[in-house]
Amino acid sequence: MAIGVYFAPAAMSAAQYDECIKLLKKAGAGNPAGRSYHAAFGPREKLMVFDVWTSQTAFDKFGKTLMPVLQQLGLDAGQPMVMPLHKVIVPTAKVTSPRKQAKASARRKKR
Repeated sequence: MAIGVYFAPAAMSAAQYDECIKLLKKAGAGNPAGRSYHAAFGPREKLMVFDVWTSQTAFDKFGKTLMPVLQQLGLDAGQPMVMPLHKVIVPTAKVTSPRKQAKASARRKKR
């Protein structure tokens, strides 16, 4: 079952968040298996995070990499709110005809 995970740390600046993302990428967890959506939002000095995960197991596995990174940065993410998701709506990908794609490609080459 898909879950939503909401982190509201007492204080996490945009710079701290960016450093966390950099370290996660370095650890091979920039796009972890099982995470289908990630958003960081809020004021630059007090960011919050919301993720959608395919399962609690996938989130727990990621936590084994995330927690040491947060500790390294001195960040206390607090206790996340974990909730089952009732519905996730994803926009349909736009499909264009091969002819339109060729025309768009030709226009880009002219620029």
